[in-house]
Amino acid sequence: MTEPEPRSPNELAQIRTDLAAERTLMAADRSLMAWIRTALSMDSFGFTIFKLLNEFQQKGAALPNSETPRHMGLFLTGLGSLSMIMGTVMYLQNLRELRQIEHYALWRPTFVIAVIMSLFGLFLFFGIIRNIL
Repeated sequence: MTEPEPRSPNELAQIRTDLAAERTLMAADRSLMAWIRTALSMDSFGFTIFKLLNEFQQKGAALPNSETPRHMGLFLTGLGSLSMIMGTVMYLQNLRELRQIEHYALWRPTFVIAVIMSLFGLFLFFGIIRNIL
């Protein structure tokens, strides 16, 4: 069995830097996935509350305010959309900083899903505003 060729300190430092950048990128991906889960929960919960309270109201249940279903839905879907947009912006800032060390593609799968989720959340929010859902 042959021993690997010894590496210079500069080569070892570069390898460590590359691995550290990879770990940081994976951590940024995991953070964005957590934002996606949070936004999806808020959006789906907001839409569900809106539809449920709206259905109760149509069947004659007394609510404190006639706009309660709309306000609850708007609050939760707005919060979900805002959190998704904030998470995506933070991810882009992290990626911009990492790209100074090593080049990474911007259109990573987690970023694509985050953009889709942002658009979905905004669609729900404005759908509730216009009452088309």
